[in-house]
This record gives sequence, C-alpha cells and structure tokens, in this order.
Amino acid sequence: MLNIKNEVLVRVYLVAAGVLFAAFMIFGRLYQLSVVQAARWEAKADSLYLKWVDVYADRGNILADDGSLLATSLPFFDVHFDVKAEGITDEVFNRDVDSLAWLLSTYIDQQYTPGAYKEWLENLRRADPTTRGIRYVPIAKNLSFKKMLLVKSFPLFRLGRYKGGLIVEQRSKRERPFKILAQRTIGYVREGALPVGLEGAYDNVLGGSLGKQLMLRVPGDVYIPVNDLAEIEPRSGDDLVTTLDINIQDAAENALIRACETHDADHGCAIVMEVKTGAIRAIANIGRTPEGWWETYNYAVGERVEPGSMFKLASFMALLEDGHIRDFDKKVPVYKGKYRFYNEDLVDAHPHGLDSMTVREVFAQSSNVGTATLIHKYYGDNRRAAAFVERLKSFGLDKATEIEVGGEELPVLKSPNDPDTEWSGTTLPWMSIGYELLITPLQLLTFYNAVANDGRMMKPYLVQRVDHYGETQRSFKPTVINRAIASKSTIKKAQELLESVVLEGTASNIRSKYVRLAGKTGTAQLNYHKFTSENGIRHQAGFAGYFPADDPYYSCIVVISEPKRGGYHGSEAAAPVFREIADKCFAIKSELQKPFNFGEKPRLAANKLPSYDAGKRSDLEESIDWLELPLYGKTTSDFEWAVLRAENETIQVLKRTIPDKTIPSVIGMGLKDAIYLLENRGCRVRVQGVGKVRQQSVAAGTKITKNTPITLYLN
Repeated sequence: MLNIKNEVLVRVYLVAAGVLFAAFMIFGRLYQLSVVQAARWEAKADSLYLKWVDVYADRGNILADDGSLLATSLPFFDVHFDVKAEGITDEVFNRDVDSLAWLLSTYIDQQYTPGAYKEWLENLRRADPTTRGIRYVPIAKNLSFKKMLLVKSFPLFRLGRYKGGLIVEQRSKRERPFKILAQRTIGYVREGALPVGLEGAYDNVLGGSLGKQLMLRVPGDVYIPVNDLAEIEPRSGDDLVTTLDINIQDAAENALIRACETHDADHGCAIVMEVKTGAIRAIANIGRTPEGWWETYNYAVGERVEPGSMFKLASFMALLEDGHIRDFDKKVPVYKGKYRFYNEDLVDAHPHGLDSMTVREVFAQSSNVGTATLIHKYYGDNRRAAAFVERLKSFGLDKATEIEVGGEELPVLKSPNDPDTEWSGTTLPWMSIGYELLITPLQLLTFYNAVANDGRMMKPYLVQRVDHYGETQRSFKPTVINRAIASKSTIKKAQELLESVVLEGTASNIRSKYVRLAGKTGTAQLNYHKFTSENGIRHQAGFAGYFPADDPYYSCIVVISEPKRGGYHGSEAAAPVFREIADKCFAIKSELQKPFNFGEKPRLAANKLPSYDAGKRSDLEESIDWLELPLYGKTTSDFEWAVLRAENETIQVLKRTIPDKTIPSVIGMGLKDAIYLLENRGCRVRVQGVGKVRQQSVAAGTKITKNTPITLYLN
C-alpha cells in the first residue's frame, strides 16, 4: 500500500510541477509581450489601422520677365462625409438632414431631389458600421475654393471633422493661363512620363519638400485623414522667374502660326534672344496635330537640322579670318549657276546666267556655286579642309548651348581627320553651304548673336532667378562663352555682309520702314541627294539675323519645315516672320526707338520760329525756355506785354505798348489775353475762327467810346 501511495504522490507532484512550469512560461511570455516588447507590438497594431502618407507641397509658379504667370498650381478640393463620426448624435443628424439634403441637391448635384438625398443619407446612417465605404462617402470632387467654403457652411458639415463628419482633401492642378504660349518650354512633370521643359529641369526647386499626414484605416480598407491639417507641414516650392517676355512671345507665336498656315507647313520654330545678355525673350514651337496647331515638341532646342544657306555666314567668316578674301568687290566665277564637283552637280537656287559675281553679291544673292568654289579653292585638300573645320569650331559651332531645358544634342561637324565620319570629295563644298552637318536652331542663333554682339558669344538662358514668396533665393547672370569668336575686322565685315542681304539681296522683300534689319536667308532640301532633282522633294525655309542693324538689341531665327504652298524659300516663308517679329518688337519696346531730340539739334530757319506772337512777357519767356528755343539778348527793361520777332535763328522779345484810352493792337495774341485787354477798356468783343488773333475790325490807336464794338478774326 505504501509503495502505491508513494507512486501516486510522485505523479501528482510531476503534474503539479508541469502545471506550474506552464503557468510560469505563459506569465513570462505575457510579461515579455506587454512590458518588454510593448512598444514594438503597439506600433505593429497601429500600423494595421494608421499610416503616414506623403503630403505634396504647393508647387512653385513659373513667371515671365514682368511677373505674368506662365504656370501655376490652382487648389481643388474633394469633399467626403464620415457618416459614423463619433461626434454625430442621432439628435444632431435628424435635426440637420433635411436642410443638408436640400443644399446638396441645389448646389452639388441637381440630378438628385432633396428627398432622394435625404433617403440616401439616412440609409448610410442606419447601415452596419462594417458596411464598405460608409466612413468615407464621396460628396463632391474638384470643387473650387469658393465652392468648398460653401459646402463647409452647410448644416451638420459646419460642425467640422469630428462633430459633423466633413472630410476635405486638397489637391493641386497645374494650369497655364496663356495656354499654348511657350507651352513646350514651360513643360510638365507627369507620372509615367519623362519630365519636359522648365517644369522637368527645375522639378526639385518647384516641387518643394513633402509633408506627412496621419491616415486612419476604416472598414472597406479605406484610409481617411485623422486631422484636417498635416502633422508635418510641407514646404512650398520656389518660383521660377524666366527671361521670357510675354509680348514678344505672343508676337513670335502668332507670326509663326500664320506662316505655317499660309505655307501649309509641317512645323516651325522661332527664337528671340537679347544680344548683350543671351536672355531668351521668346521661344515658339508650332507643330501640326489632328486638333490643330500646338506646341508638340521643342524644335528650337531639340531638332538638329542641316541649316542650308544660313550656314554661309560661317564659311565667309572663315575666309575673312584666314585672310583669303579682303575686297568685297572682287569678282568670283559662278559658272552661270552650275558647277560639277567630282561626279556631283552643284547648282544655284535661282538661275541667273551670270559668269561672275562680286564677293558681296555671292553672299547677298546666296550663290551656292560662288560660295562652294571659294571654299574649295582655299581649303580643297584634306589638310586645309581640316583647318576649315577647326576654324568653324573656333566659332563655337561644335558646342551645345547647355540651355536649362532638356533635349539638346551636340552639333555634328564632319572632319577629314575623323575616321568615324564619312568624308568624301564633295563633303567640303556641300558643308560650306550648310549640308552634311547638323545643328539646332538655338545653336545657330547663338553664333549669329555673337556676330551681332561684336564677337562676344553669350550663353543662352531662360531663368533669371529663383524666388520664394517674393524674396530672391538665387540669381542667374549673363554668362560669356567666348569673349571674341573672331577678330574685330572679321566681325565688322560679317555685319556688313548680313545687312547687304536685306538691302540688296535675297531678303530685300523684308526691308522695314521702322527698323534696320540684317540677316541671312536659308533654304535646305530635306530629302536631297546632292541636289539631284526628284519628285516629292521637301524643303526647309529659314532666316537668322538681328535688329536694329546699326545697334543690335535682339537676334532672331525662324525655321519653317516643309512649306508646301506660297513659296518654300527662306525669303518667302521665314524672312517675313522675322520682319513681323522685328516690327512688333519695335512697336512695343521703347529701347529700340531713338528719341526725337537724339543727336545734334537742327538749325532753325526763321520761318520755322514763332514770329509776331504776342502776349504777357512772362508767359512768352517761360514758353521759350521750356521749348529750349534760342533767345537773343534778354532785355532788362520792365514791361508787361511783349511781341516775339524771329531773326537770324534767334528770337527777340520786344515791348508792345498797350495804351489806356485807345484801341490796343491784339494781333498775335491768344484769345484770353485779347479779350482781357479789350473788355477792360469797355469794348464789346465778337470772335470768328479759332487760334490766334490775325486781324481786328477796329484799327489800333482808334479812340475808345463806350461799348465800342470790335470783331477779332482768329486763325
């Protein structure tokens, strides 16, 4: 019996020990979870219901030079309703539901009646809390700020987030007030697309820094903001102040669109640059779309093209800089406009039948044969051809402009020393007239701008400063790329050649009566084979230059691709756009207009000076001083009334005697002075005409009687 009892006790003890051990392990685990690892598991529990969400900052504006908005972010609001908000009691809900339903029907969605809205709200209120969506019911989307404030004033909603269940979420929508104006240059940043233009290049500046908003998960796997305000406020983006001039941009864009429509072109671009600084004042890109003309691509920056005859300026400057031509009146053979280089014929664009032209005429009339034969004569072999290419590089024609917006590629210049380029016997003559090389319109304009700027090459730029709430954070100053791309004599002669194109050459049709122009036309064949004629050939028209020619302020390039009617040459399609832009700039920019009193004052003839005008001496002398007219020998005599006499380019102020008892002479006086003198002497005055008194009906010196009638004839 004793052994059995001992065995039972052992088993009881073992079971008790096991129970105690299990209890110890459970309590130990509970202590670990609730005390040691409490923070970890609390955070994990919260993460199932709460999470931090990025809050995007207000994006900065993009502004024109004068502060006009080119791109801005407008706030729009989405409104939701938390029907089961903790603070909404049945009493409050039933009190306000009728009014709320009527207002929602009237101002938010009129396709639903107030009764339908009330029924919908009551069903939401009665629904099981686990029903999908009742904590985050959409009320309205894309509301303006004014409409959002109206919704916040509705019954129940006016009680706020917790007592009224109103949830307001703000979104920003990027808007361009001027629509197509500089659209591609301004650009965009979109999800799933490469960033474009200034928006893309300065995304980190415009975008600001993110904030944080705590969101709560509610039934239906929907997250709603815990608070109306972000816990970590985002920093709004900075503003970009560009160099663009709204008026010049508008003029360039409208002129370009009209030209593309008139000539039924595929696309075109125009750039206006400030000569002294390199600031881009306008950059227009127009392309054909099924919906009409639009800025679909930045051709000015991103499209490398063969520039055609616009490149001849570089060829002639190389000849000038290397001393191969000095006299513009020297005759050059042009072989009646056709010459064969190896096995290819080179022809002039316009048949002329001339055997020779002067150097000036070759450039002004854009002779392909004259230009190519000159270049071939002085740079014909590979060694000298390499020197010609190096000279072009010294002009900066092999470099990118590094403009702020993306998409620019390096120019392509062939070289006989580069085994990777396809150099042949015909490459040099064709390169001299703008073929077998690639360059963007902006890169070519930078070269022309340097010529206008007396040889100093400026870096083109689009952004002049970064502001934050009106305070400048960073400024961008004009940058000199090359202080002198060529000698002063070469630049001066190049300027002379460019002006001759407008005065007597291919662009004589755009001579303006307002402003002197200088530039070069260019017509390139796009699908050529060494100028071999073929059906369906496509062209590109261009013009590059600057204005005013005598004191350059703006440079400009216009390129129109594939004009199909109304002429395809540069002088017909592109040059008129250049002139229209120049005329508009002259009209709107006072700095282009010389003051009327600029320069030496002209010598005044006596018949152009005021003579025999009469009146009060003090008034006459004040007027003469204000007009800065030459006054001869101011008299020190004291008299009140005077008459002017012009003599020997000067004016004399002489005394006019005004008697008390006889009719005075009022000839030459204004009406006010004449009536004052006559009526004070008892005369009855009648007047005919306007102007100054040229005749009086009663002669001066006649004795005055009471109410003497007198008629004054004014002219």
